[in-house]
Amino acid sequence: MPNDKKIPQLYSGERQHENFCRMEDFYHTATLKAASHIRPFPKGNDSVLPDTYRFEGETRKLSDLIQATDTSALLVLQDGKIRYEQYFLTGGPQVRWTSWSVAKSFISALVGIAIDEGIIRSEDDAISNYFEALKGSAYDGVSIKHVLQMSSGARWNEDYSDPTSDVNRLGLVMAGIQGLDEFVHAIQPEAPPGTVCRYNSADTQALGMLLRGATGRNLTDYMQEKLIEPLGMESPGYWLTDKNGIELVLAGLNLTARDFAKIGELFRNNGQVDGKRIVSEQWVRKSVEASEPHLVPGNVIVGGHKFGFGYGYQWWVPEGSEGEYSAIGVYNQFVYVHPGNRSVIVKLSANPNYGLSEKESDNKDEENMAMLQAISNNL
Repeated sequence: MPNDKKIPQLYSGERQHENFCRMEDFYHTATLKAASHIRPFPKGNDSVLPDTYRFEGETRKLSDLIQATDTSALLVLQDGKIRYEQYFLTGGPQVRWTSWSVAKSFISALVGIAIDEGIIRSEDDAISNYFEALKGSAYDGVSIKHVLQMSSGARWNEDYSDPTSDVNRLGLVMAGIQGLDEFVHAIQPEAPPGTVCRYNSADTQALGMLLRGATGRNLTDYMQEKLIEPLGMESPGYWLTDKNGIELVLAGLNLTARDFAKIGELFRNNGQVDGKRIVSEQWVRKSVEASEPHLVPGNVIVGGHKFGFGYGYQWWVPEGSEGEYSAIGVYNQFVYVHPGNRSVIVKLSANPNYGLSEKESDNKDEENMAMLQAISNNL
């Protein structure tokens, strides 16, 4: 249960590294247990990070970006082995850090698992067929696929620098004024589904409602069985929840860096762990490709601007991708996967300038991607 400590004021310029490592102090939570049989990553040969990377035609120092974005953890895997692991500020190997939108990629995997099992018939089904509160909302009759691709057509503004934007109104939900299901039900349509990729965190919350309706279970229990246990998560984790105990699946997952890396390793290995199939290879492939023109880099709308990455099923695809992809959260959270280099990199951060504007110079999403690409290519 939350205590009376001051809730973090996001997108304000305040430093957040002392908050993102203890979100259970501020919000209701639902506990994820460590796996019954943990699968720790073995240690590989130590790797030295490159000193520099290239961005916007300039050579920049990697250490400067790590410091400027209040990095708490940097974990580099190759072939499933730890090549580099370093913690800063309030980070640490046992510290559970908040995911923000990295959680969305976990939800995508769970939808794929439910489809593989036949609990959900197809991603072409209407999402509102599975959860009553989605009827009469922007999601009524919209295909699951279009929701996965952030192309639901729902009216939404994800401008973090605008205190009146839809994404910032979620703060009222987490303050206990409104429930998540009620919040999603009130969203109205704006564009024909499948025509515009407008990044919309409520789309992921609707996917959580889909999973709850299809499975008849809460997300915490379903994830414990379908991901935590087979991936061998090493440490306990938790979801942030609303006042009704509904998980904030769009952003509220809290895990260690090593356990965040496990979703990257699952997808790098095409949905398998130690040869055991967890999610279909077809689902992995669909999840990490920008398969339609409105999903390609430069066409995805975030807030009031177009973004330089493409979009799949709740995974980002960088421009000029060499087959790599990434889960990305605000304040510079990354689970970056480069199958060609056999690498997975986790970066957990609390960039104090994030959301002060929509400028790349504040948010540094694309610059962080350039740095991660340099690290991977240096292995």
